[in-house]
Amino acid sequence: QQSEAIPGYWQRHAICELNIKYLLQVARTVHLSEQYIEEFDIVQKQILGLIGWLILCYLVAGIGGVASINAGSFYAELVRPEWAPPGSVFGPVWTILYTLMAIAAWLVWRDKGFRFARPALVIFLVQLAVNGLWSWLFFAWQLGALSFADILLLLVLINVTIVSFWRIKPLAALLLVPYLLWVSFAAVLNYSIWQLNPQLLG
Repeated sequence: QQSEAIPGYWQRHAICELNIKYLLQVARTVHLSEQYIEEFDIVQKQILGLIGWLILCYLVAGIGGVASINAGSFYAELVRPEWAPPGSVFGPVWTILYTLMAIAAWLVWRDKGFRFARPALVIFLVQLAVNGLWSWLFFAWQLGALSFADILLLLVLINVTIVSFWRIKPLAALLLVPYLLWVSFAAVLNYSIWQLNPQLLG
């Protein structure tokens, strides 16, 4: 009886070990599944955040575009300096710049969240609004002085945004450098056209 009991004991012991290993494997699988789900949720949130920032920037571009419906013909009527680019250049350039702006804001938001990056992102949103206003001042309302004042304010806000972004995510700040350079050029162009067309841009 004792010799029969020993094999039975070891058999039960082996079965228990297998059950424990199986349960551990199941627990490990469940843990990995939860981890994958959590990572998927984070990635999904980041993708939706990027889409949100892109929509916001393109929305501002669209609002400015409404004011610029007749920009092509109006721009052609203006007396321009020799170095002024053709009107066809502005659309592609601004599309690229708005995309870079959205990615920059998204990087800052992704790194710190809106709560902790609020000052930097609020400044970004303010400059975005000032950006959208310029098209209305220049093309729709044809106010040379106010459009120039607007673009000078925009330059200040862009610089402040770049500094704020640099403290959080240097790459985000660097993505705004082409924007700063283009608006600097646009400011000089704005002033030159205003001075050359006092009748149209009074």
